[in-house]
Amino acid sequence: MVNILSKQNSIINHFIAELRNINIQQDRMRFRRNLERIGEIAALEISKTFAYHDVEVTTPLGIALVPQMKEQPVLATILRAGLPLHQGLLNYFDGADNAFISAYRRHHKDGSFDIHLEYVSSPKLEDRIIILSDPMLATGQSLVQTFKALVAMGKPKHLHVVAAIASTEGLQHVQANIPENANIWIGALDEELTAQSYIVPGLGDAGDLAYGTKE
Repeated sequence: MVNILSKQNSIINHFIAELRNINIQQDRMRFRRNLERIGEIAALEISKTFAYHDVEVTTPLGIALVPQMKEQPVLATILRAGLPLHQGLLNYFDGADNAFISAYRRHHKDGSFDIHLEYVSSPKLEDRIIILSDPMLATGQSLVQTFKALVAMGKPKHLHVVAAIASTEGLQHVQANIPENANIWIGALDEELTAQSYIVPGLGDAGDLAYGTKE
């Protein structure tokens, strides 16, 4: 199931507009915070799909029955651009376990590139709910390879994918390579992907905008 969060009128459209705005996005702290906010909104929506049970909570005046999640998810992200979006999810799922994956594009002289994974730190994933976040789904290759690396550590019960912005091509590639019952949560969907695999209109390089340019 694909959920495009910006299709409904809500505050998320303000945060996406600021992420895209060439002037506002120069404020790195605000850029990171807007990615974080999108993660928080996605976390709220994802939480509605979880199983709950009533828990007794003692108040100063009595006992209240309050629905609580039966389990915490595993939050996984791709370093480094994924960190602010991941933090937004973690702000709400603050008891979650976490997984971190280092992945990058290795470019070739002909303009093509390969996705390389160098580092995976993860808890056991057998029968767990995974929320895998990546701010930009351009080709979708990084996310698919990351998911394949994670499932080598155990078959999850369910997968949620979260992205701030995706291309149609990237979304289709992800859909074709993850479980059919997975949920995909996207801030906004853009149609165009350039020959260099950049989303248009997109917002630029999320990692550089969040943390500075790299060599």
